[in-house]
Amino acid sequence: MTCTLAALLALSIAAPAVAQDHSHMDHAQMGHAPPAQPAAPAASAPAATPDPAEPTGTDQSPGSAPPPPVPMPHYADRVWGGDVMARSRDAMMAEEGGGQRFAQLLLDRVEWKDGGYAWEGEGWFGGDIHRLVVKSEGEGGDRVEGAEVQALYSRAIDPYFNLQTGIRQDIRPTPARTYLTVGVEGLAPYWFEVNAAAFLSTRGELLGRIEGYYDQRITQRLILQPRAELNLSAQNIRETGTGSGLTNAELGLRLRYEIAREFAPYVGVNWERRFGDTRRFGWAAGEDSGGIGLVAGIRAWF
Repeated sequence: MTCTLAALLALSIAAPAVAQDHSHMDHAQMGHAPPAQPAAPAASAPAATPDPAEPTGTDQSPGSAPPPPVPMPHYADRVWGGDVMARSRDAMMAEEGGGQRFAQLLLDRVEWKDGGYAWEGEGWFGGDIHRLVVKSEGEGGDRVEGAEVQALYSRAIDPYFNLQTGIRQDIRPTPARTYLTVGVEGLAPYWFEVNAAAFLSTRGELLGRIEGYYDQRITQRLILQPRAELNLSAQNIRETGTGSGLTNAELGLRLRYEIAREFAPYVGVNWERRFGDTRRFGWAAGEDSGGIGLVAGIRAWF
């Protein structure tokens, strides 16, 4: 048994190895093939080197060729013609740029107070840029004690303020005065309406006025309005009872109810005081220096 195994082992060592044919096997499908190598890129032509002697970009020689036409995105010109559409565009720009015309009449204060009455209002006609403005205000008791009318040209100087200039005519007190007026009116920050003006009379007398108010909405219809007005003079004017410096001040607080936006009755309290020589001139004429009282009136616009 031992001899037989030794003989078989010797025969297997001495016998030549039989080659196996694997040509019929697809090694790529079996995952045995090496990864494919990318193809070598094709050789590209070398980039052309610009001639340094030839000008490029904006470094060109001047020429006399006409420039190309400016492109205009007005496609309607192709249908209706450039002249017709130019007139339409001019009309549109005039209307959108403040060229429309409007009018308003505002009775800001028509009120009754202790022993008298007072009014203040204005009317205007024009657009957002240019306007003709007529203002009037006054007060009285048994008779008209003070009344004035202003005719002004108003020019918008920015989205919130207008520069105004024109003529002011005083009807009362007498003797009447005529003034050249220059002022500014508009909407200050935090929604304060302000108006400041200087008045130069034909006799060289210089006056000034500063006033403002604020509408505080309590509800959509109920509005509380604090209001203030200061009047000043550069000199004494005995004929009209006006002293130099701060002549008088007026502070008021009015509560109005807008039955409609265009019509609102109100009640309130108003304080007035004369100062300096104006107060002394009033005392000499038998007038008091001011005080506090209740007011009631209406505010309306059309």
